[in-house]
Amino acid sequence: MIRVFVADAYPIVHKGLKALFRNSNEISIVGKGFHYRDLVENLTSKKVDLVVLELKLPGFEEIRLLRKLKDQHTHVRFLIYSSLDENIYAISALKYGASGYLCKDVPLNKLKDAILKVSTDGVYITNELAEHMAFNETEANPRAMINQLSEREIQVIRLLVHGKRNKEIAIALNISDKTVSTYRSRLMKKIKVKNLVEMLKKLQHIDLDMY
Repeated sequence: MIRVFVADAYPIVHKGLKALFRNSNEISIVGKGFHYRDLVENLTSKKVDLVVLELKLPGFEEIRLLRKLKDQHTHVRFLIYSSLDENIYAISALKYGASGYLCKDVPLNKLKDAILKVSTDGVYITNELAEHMAFNETEANPRAMINQLSEREIQVIRLLVHGKRNKEIAIALNISDKTVSTYRSRLMKKIKVKNLVEMLKKLQHIDLDMY
């Protein structure tokens, strides 16, 4: 029996999944959480094999928190079941420790398939996402470029996009102004822009706070 914990802000999701798997011989819903702290507490106190996680869970402020959860609970698998567009967020979720990504607009039988595959150490993505990921390999796609940046580079670019000056970034990240300038120049080359205005325009549809 696969012991599943559901982390989602909406009661209807918990009730729906509980009903869906009530008579299942393979999947058992063993807990629920409405906030990130609920997830953290329950992963420590309960025996959980797999977490069905909504990225918009309150308190779950950035996808990188997945890596922390995965490092602390290496035996637990994480399946993202979210209302957020998989074409935008799935690659980062997989990068930081998720074993699958599914949007909430898919038929419910897909969720069962995903849970079963992920629980056996597999990775679950839709055919549409696989095609999108292949497309994202092209350098023309800004999301592909973001996914190739280091954690520190993402921290710098996030602050730049939020309008922070070099000195403010240096203080926030505890690095020198010169180092910030180096990162800034490197980022311009990687994203293939000449100035900050071009960078803002190119990244305007990407929520960098989720990376």
